[in-house]
Amino acid sequence: MSAEPSAVAEAVPTVPRETLGRLFLRFLRFGALAWGGPVAQIAMIRQELVEEEHWVSREQFNRVLALYQVLPGPEAHELCVYFGMLSRGRIGGMLAGLGFMLPGFVLMFLFSWLYVRHGLQASGPVAPIFAAVQAAVAALIVRAVHRIGSHALTDRWLWVIALLATGAQLLSVHFAISLFVGGALYLAVRSTRPAIALAFIGLCGSVLLGWILLQGSEGAGSEVILTDSGQLASAEPSLLQLWLSGLKAGALTFGGAYTVIPFLQHDAVSVGAWMTNDQFLDGLALSGLLPAPLIIVATFVGFLGGGAVGALVLTVAIFLPAFAFTLLVHDPLERLVAQPRVRAFLDGVTAAVVGLIVGTTIALVRASITDIQTALIFLLALAALFYWHAKLLVPAVIAGAALWGFAQAAAGL
Repeated sequence: MSAEPSAVAEAVPTVPRETLGRLFLRFLRFGALAWGGPVAQIAMIRQELVEEEHWVSREQFNRVLALYQVLPGPEAHELCVYFGMLSRGRIGGMLAGLGFMLPGFVLMFLFSWLYVRHGLQASGPVAPIFAAVQAAVAALIVRAVHRIGSHALTDRWLWVIALLATGAQLLSVHFAISLFVGGALYLAVRSTRPAIALAFIGLCGSVLLGWILLQGSEGAGSEVILTDSGQLASAEPSLLQLWLSGLKAGALTFGGAYTVIPFLQHDAVSVGAWMTNDQFLDGLALSGLLPAPLIIVATFVGFLGGGAVGALVLTVAIFLPAFAFTLLVHDPLERLVAQPRVRAFLDGVTAAVVGLIVGTTIALVRASITDIQTALIFLLALAALFYWHAKLLVPAVIAGAALWGFAQAAAGL
């Protein structure tokens, strides 16, 4: 009889008050082992802090995870900040978040320096390696779009919003318009006003069609694929531009880390022109090889825009919303997101973000698939990503493509 209460007592959630140094090192270890993307990262955090050490109950963990899946930012990083705050308040949350992101930041900073310092752009003797990796990264993005879309587009209205946002992205409509229209449209649907939603869809479709007729087929989508050559972009953004770009991207990454792609690509390639699509793909490839959220590509983008200081500025800015949401307004946001109208608006925004990714992906695929070899790598990588689910599949696919390219370079092809 006495053993039963003891077993129950051991499972009661208890958050330890760890020393700040121990807390930082715990989450630094999480960051150093954060391979395999957000699913693997979240599973690792859950296994240790929920299943083994019982910091919170499974129900509370699921509730918090659901909140961060709705809010922008990398969920695994936000979970680390949340657990650190439970243990040692806001200071603990900051240290936990910094510990988790630090290994990926240091490695990406080093690779960015090597990339720029030694001219490792997609030209010269290393061209086959970068061409192969870019094709694999294009497949990785396509797979991510499918995965995000399958979770986010749960009814025909959300599909329509995503398709409208895709068309708007290809026609260079500012993404803020797409996000607001997507959220408002789905809010109208969920508020049992389908007639308003249908009228809204008709209006948006008419505007897009008129835009196509005005611009002509030659002008459509030109913004999305600007500076897609392999040559080094020459524009130099100010630190303020990098800071604002990071804040905007960090505050709008609904649906997972991959949703950062259209926002950074828009600022760095299409508008700012401080890097090319080829270089942007190289940065995504490097981020896929590292133990970090894919959002760490911001370090690479910032380095190419403003050197070491630019890398730091853009990285801090893009992670800042994730810190702020958790440290400052977690409880109010949890109550806010629980409201049906707010949830409906955010679902519409998420569907629009999926459409933005699709539009950006079209441009990136066009930039990366340039011949039969890259097309074959793309198809093989895509097949592997769809049919296997190993923890280290993403870095394995990128490394395999790099080896393919290395073999080509060695053979003088």
